[in-house]
Amino acid sequence: MNIEAFRDYCIAKKGITEEFPFDEHTLVFKVMGKMFALVPLERVPSQANLKCDPERAISLREEYDGMITPGYHMSKVHWNTLFIEELPDALVKDLVDHSYDLVVSKFTKKLKAELEALE
Repeated sequence: MNIEAFRDYCIAKKGITEEFPFDEHTLVFKVMGKMFALVPLERVPSQANLKCDPERAISLREEYDGMITPGYHMSKVHWNTLFIEELPDALVKDLVDHSYDLVVSKFTKKLKAELEALE
């Protein structure tokens, strides 16, 4: 998956904003103001940091050695760095969904209701 396809997939999700809160080279995707994906735009090959369940993160790093690594400049327990052009598109999409769902699962009832109310 290339970086444009990754962006298109992320922004198609409900409640998404994209920002550059750190610098002009690091694109951050947020759901209702909470970060779930981070993309360093100047890195080659293309990479993305995604939130991940700690046990699944370890399993993925072992199965996709060198293509999925502990989150670069992130919590190594809760974030993975994916080399998105080297992984199957279906896996990247699944991991974007997983990251999004993890963040949404921590929302308050009020925030979940606001997300659900969006079209």
